[in-house]
Amino acid sequence: MTQRNFTLADRIALGMDQALRTVFGKPQVTERANPSDDIPDTSELSSEEQQHIAGLMRINHVGEVCAQALYQGQAMTAKLDTVRDSMQRAADEENDHLAWCEQRLDELHSHKSIMNPFWYGASFAIGAAAGLAGDKWSRGFVAETEHQVVRHLDEQLAQLPQQDQRNRAILEQMKVDEGRHATVALEAGGAELPTPVRKAMRLTSKLMTTTAYRI
Repeated sequence: MTQRNFTLADRIALGMDQALRTVFGKPQVTERANPSDDIPDTSELSSEEQQHIAGLMRINHVGEVCAQALYQGQAMTAKLDTVRDSMQRAADEENDHLAWCEQRLDELHSHKSIMNPFWYGASFAIGAAAGLAGDKWSRGFVAETEHQVVRHLDEQLAQLPQQDQRNRAILEQMKVDEGRHATVALEAGGAELPTPVRKAMRLTSKLMTTTAYRI
């Protein structure tokens, strides 16, 4: 079977479909099961703990919306097919995270961020700009993003009540995946980003997490 070569118009149409699925629909997941499926939800959480955990998972859900947009933007402008393919596999795994976070928000009787369309659009533009800068910078951007996400997940894991094993299982698997995405990006030739860029990324992340926790 021959592999179809997608035109720019094809990629734009597919990207629009992906955007609608990410923000308003159900993400297309891989073959992996939710790591919390086999863990009974027997934890007794206070209303304050439940509200805090929901805020953390809403942050993670927004982060995965942003990840989808970043990967789609980079794939749209990537110069090499191999880079585009690796971006797509990472985006597929991030879709798993998106679905897991959404399921946990439902279990906690909470909501997704109302600002998801804004965050998707802004992240897509950033991803496209990274792709235009060149594949080594695009990969470096992925690596730095994932490193920051891993640090953020570590902070969340330290805040979780010990009895909330369902959240813990999801975050632990996400941490493994994000770390692997960073390693793959660096091994594929990703360049270390300049310090001002890394600082700007951290400030943007801080703005997103502060906002998403509440709305």
